[in-house]
Amino acid sequence: MSSTTALQEQLVAIRRHLHRYPELSGEEWETTRYIREQLEAAEIRILPAHGLATGIIAEIGHSGPVIALRADIDALPVQEQTGLPYASTIAGKMHACGHDFHSAALLGAAYLLKKQEAVLPGRVRFIFQPAEEKAKGARQIIDNGGLEEVEVIYGLHNKPDLPVGTIGIKDGPLMAAADGFRIRIHGQSTHAAVPEAGIDPIVVSAHIITALQSIVSRNISAQESAVISVTRLHSGHTWNVIPEQAELEGTIRTFTKSVRREVLDRFSRIIEHTAAAYGAKADIQMLAGPPPVHNDSTWTDAARRSARQLDLHVIVPDVSPASEDFSFYQQQLPGVFLFVGTSGPQEWHHPAFDVDEQALGHTAALLAETARAALQQWHETARLAVSAE
Repeated sequence: MSSTTALQEQLVAIRRHLHRYPELSGEEWETTRYIREQLEAAEIRILPAHGLATGIIAEIGHSGPVIALRADIDALPVQEQTGLPYASTIAGKMHACGHDFHSAALLGAAYLLKKQEAVLPGRVRFIFQPAEEKAKGARQIIDNGGLEEVEVIYGLHNKPDLPVGTIGIKDGPLMAAADGFRIRIHGQSTHAAVPEAGIDPIVVSAHIITALQSIVSRNISAQESAVISVTRLHSGHTWNVIPEQAELEGTIRTFTKSVRREVLDRFSRIIEHTAAAYGAKADIQMLAGPPPVHNDSTWTDAARRSARQLDLHVIVPDVSPASEDFSFYQQQLPGVFLFVGTSGPQEWHHPAFDVDEQALGHTAALLAETARAALQQWHETARLAVSAE
């Protein structure tokens, strides 16, 4: 059996174990323990991070610059409907976003790089991050020193709509900022037969919902992107009473800081003034999510070269309106996020979500080769800087 085949089989076994025992954000106790066991068995040193309740940080190499590789480890509150022999054994919980795939691939990269530790021109840090689905884990890693000394960080996400063997690499915006909102409209209750005696919060809400759509169509350039979706409207309890209040919830997705600022500013003004025009009042609660994922063009080339060296098909992917808390790392230092084709039958978060496990081996190899290429690029840049002095 070749070493490549042996690694592929090992990673499939790891992924299936993780898939059987999914844990939600902040509850990844057994997942963390299992990953720790795999790292310790490979004699990969684990870094202290006493403030991390779940998740783990490891490193190989002895000196020099640090390149970080990150995978997320949490699952979703979804009841699995795949019928797989290794389906989730925990009711109402499932790896429906493929974080089991990510974790197994990162372990594979660690195994590959461990074999070359003696000749690595620096260090590679492996971040197994908790709570990505709650957009809390990246900040926990940062707060616990996970990025100390790191020059650049790489991450990836499986992409069901791309075939196995395809890698999506893009400079600049890749995934959206995700802001949530909750709006409470305060009207005045009255009998439904005499609406003039009250202030109808349902009518006000309807006008607000319609007006909000003008932000994207009339305030954002056609060259930019934004999405505003009102996903819940709740008001009233019976058929013959105009209620006192209405509540709306939804999400805003944007891809750049400037568009995010413009949308949020227009959003608040439209709600407040529309409510006031009808004699109502509006309370707005914003639920700030991750900023946009924005890839550093200086470091995407290391990933691009590595993918081509491995005979993978490199494409420029479409931007995704989904969000990722990897973007919090990119606020601290250069970062690159990749899409890996997995030929999945369903999109992320679907109860029948799955990945083609044939992608595991080359994903592990891509992460390992990208880390090596980034270390070499760092040294080349440093030499050029010295020569220019």
